[in-house]
Amino acid sequence: MGKIRAVYALIWISVTLNVSHSVLEECQQETERLRMQLKTLESRFQKQQLQIQHLRAAKDEIPANAGELIDLPGQTEYTDCAGIFNNGSKASGFYMIKPTRSPSKIKVYCDMSEGGGWTVLQRRTDGTESFERGWEEYKRGFGNMESAIGEFWVGNDNLHYLTSQADYNLRINMEDFDGSHRFAIYKSFKVSSEEEKYQLNFGEYRGNAGNALAGTYHPEVQWWASHQGMKFSTFDNDNDRYDRNCAKEDKSGWWFNRCHSANLNGKYYQGPYSDVTDSGIVWYTWHGWWYSLKSVVMKIRPSHFEPNEV
Repeated sequence: MGKIRAVYALIWISVTLNVSHSVLEECQQETERLRMQLKTLESRFQKQQLQIQHLRAAKDEIPANAGELIDLPGQTEYTDCAGIFNNGSKASGFYMIKPTRSPSKIKVYCDMSEGGGWTVLQRRTDGTESFERGWEEYKRGFGNMESAIGEFWVGNDNLHYLTSQADYNLRINMEDFDGSHRFAIYKSFKVSSEEEKYQLNFGEYRGNAGNALAGTYHPEVQWWASHQGMKFSTFDNDNDRYDRNCAKEDKSGWWFNRCHSANLNGKYYQGPYSDVTDSGIVWYTWHGWWYSLKSVVMKIRPSHFEPNEV
């Protein structure tokens, strides 16, 4: 009887040791997982602190009167920001210009960085402006044209007036929520008239964001993903090639196909998002359809532009 008890005791000790060893391994694995999670959180916190510092520094660099209209001496009418830059005005800010075919002067934001002379067409920064607008608002333009960091759309009529007077390059600057930046440049950017539904045309691409506008990242999807030759659509004026309404589903006005690989007028989310459709601020070739960008600037400059350094 004593031998049997001894055997049971040995079995119990063995089982206990195995269980303890298994529990110890699980504890070690959980400890390592938590350590890695903590390291990830610390890394994110450091990035966020850097972003806050950069934002504060950028805000401090913006003069108090940055949103005010800059008056230019003389009676010269400028057709775009390139002319203003080459006449000696090197400060970024709001100016009045009169494109050749425009019936009146228009207020635009001139970006004098990156070589200068850029006329800004669109800006997204913080989601304060809704870009889910109808045809008439996109036709005229909308948004905050008083703040140097305000969100706006310059207007489809103005897009047409600007791009029909010369050959322009489009530059798109993008930023994600990790502080990374990408850009895309398109030659021969042109928007047709309202009669032609503001049809989009563009030429050769270069940059590091990927050619989302042309949808050339995969030959099997280009037929529905390319924005080349697309007409502009809004929820109340559907001109896409989809059997439903892309603008209504994706909550913006844009040059939709069936529906998009780029939608820079989409709904403002905080990076990764979920929705019934890919309705965010999307540039597919950088972050895919289910990541909404933090900031975007679309701006144009004549292709023949040469800065006047005199």
